[in-house]
Amino acid sequence: MTRKLILLGATGSIGRSARDVIARHRDAFTVTAVVGGSDAPALAAAARETGARYAALADGAALPALREALAGSGIACGAGEGAVMEAVAYEADLVLAAIAGTAGLRPTAAAIRPGRAIALANKESLVSAGAAFMQAASRAGVAVLPVDSEHNALAQALGNGALDDVSAMTLTASGGPFRTWSREAIAAAGPQEASKHPNWSMGAKVTIDSATLMNKGLELIEAHHLFGLEAARLDVLVHPQSIVHGLVSWRDGAVTAGLAAPDMRVPIAHALAPPGMRLDTALPRLDLAAIAALSFEKPDLERFPCLGLAMAALADGGAHPTILNAANEIAVAAFIAGRLDFYGIAVSVEKVCSRMVASEREAPDNVETALAIDERARALTREVLGM
Repeated sequence: MTRKLILLGATGSIGRSARDVIARHRDAFTVTAVVGGSDAPALAAAARETGARYAALADGAALPALREALAGSGIACGAGEGAVMEAVAYEADLVLAAIAGTAGLRPTAAAIRPGRAIALANKESLVSAGAAFMQAASRAGVAVLPVDSEHNALAQALGNGALDDVSAMTLTASGGPFRTWSREAIAAAGPQEASKHPNWSMGAKVTIDSATLMNKGLELIEAHHLFGLEAARLDVLVHPQSIVHGLVSWRDGAVTAGLAAPDMRVPIAHALAPPGMRLDTALPRLDLAAIAALSFEKPDLERFPCLGLAMAALADGGAHPTILNAANEIAVAAFIAGRLDFYGIAVSVEKVCSRMVASEREAPDNVETALAIDERARALTREVLGM
């Protein structure tokens, strides 16, 4: 029996890796709809490749280009928010939610329907509206399957173990391109240096977040909502080899680790596979003898203050994570555009959080509330940056 899939974010790095997994198991999957941002040729290629019945772009102005790219294929298409929501409504057993940024909030939330599992790669669903999202999934009886390598590793390491028996969950971070740099050298670095991730190939924004370690802080917030662990039982270790992705420490002193090569096809294959099954990815077997050494160190919050800001947001709760995420997106965009220096990201985020958190105490109880808080935080960040 084949699984029907909807791919939200079919043209991004997660979407491309997912399509590779699907292509190796064509008899196991039927893709009903694909969604992209604004790249009509790329989405048309993804739709043709997967045999999707419907293709939608978020950018309404790209509809003519999408129609031209799909001419003669028989694949229906649309563009704009309504078209994206139409794609989400297609029949599916599982929805891969990989639209980047807050643009993925509404469609990911809409994908929660009885009987449809969510393979989640959209951070904002949990960082900006985590409590509301997980409550909606619980009410609908929907499984939320983590796609991020760290959360997927934690889920596999946890297995059927009881959360009451877990003393800690640890996410690992590569340390990014500046792991061994002095604070002075980091302060002078620009977008080009910050974009040179040592192990992963990702989009521009998440690559900068990896350089600041904000990405790891956001993942801590995600882990809190995915696994229901409080901040005190969640931590981070820097692990430059990116082989161990997550560790579960048990009350009896045992530790279970999730190991894999730094390739997103591994967690994607695990999330897409039918329950109790494994899918071949054609990746070589992990050769620990060739790797030879695995090292770990504590993160330096002085050189990487963004991680500390995210930890504070997790501990504080309420709307703090929503504000943090929105401010960070604007600050990172300003850094990439050359309007802000590297440490200016953390300074700007901290200013916005300190101004807004006192008045925005309650965690958003739905996506629309989360988006409203998000927009206020973005506006204040632009004001702080003089944009």
